[in-house]
Amino acid sequence: MAIKINKALTEEVIRMGEADQQMRKSGNWDDSFDRKNTERMKEIISEISWPTRSKVGKDASFYSWLLVQHADHDVDFQQTCLNMMKKEKNGEVGKNEIAFLEDRVRVNLGKPILYGTQFYRNSEGIMTCRPVEDPENLDKRREDMNLEPFVEYEKYMLETYGRPGK
Repeated sequence: MAIKINKALTEEVIRMGEADQQMRKSGNWDDSFDRKNTERMKEIISEISWPTRSKVGKDASFYSWLLVQHADHDVDFQQTCLNMMKKEKNGEVGKNEIAFLEDRVRVNLGKPILYGTQFYRNSEGIMTCRPVEDPENLDKRREDMNLEPFVEYEKYMLETYGRPGK
C-alpha cells in the first residue's frame, strides 16, 4: 500500500528548514529557532514517525534531518531520530544524512566521530576535523554512506570555512 504524501506537513517542514538556513546565514544567530523547531519536530515524529521521502517528499525529509542535526541542545532526541532513520528502508533516508547525524550525536556525547563530517575552529581559527575513530578505515565508511573521500571534503571545508573570521 502506497503512503500518501502529507502536503501540508511537507510545506511546513520545508518552511521551517528554509527559515533555519536563512537565520544561520544572516549572521544573527538565534538559539530559539533550534528550540522551537525541535519541539515541532518532536510533535511531527510522534504523529508520523520519521519523515521519510515517501511520507513527506525528498526535500522535507532532508529538512527534517537538518532540523534534528541542529537540535544539539537535545542529544537524546537526536539519538532517537538517528535510531529511527537507521531502521528505515533503503532509499527512504539519505545514507549521508545518517552519517552526519551519527557524527553529530557522537560529538555531543564527547566521542570520536566515525565519518569525518564534524569540524571545529582550532586555536588559530582554522577549521579542523574532530577526532576520528579508526581513521585507517574512514574513507571506506564514508564510501558506504555515499560520502566523497575525506580529502575532498576536508578541502571543501577549508576552502569554504577554513580561514579565520570567515
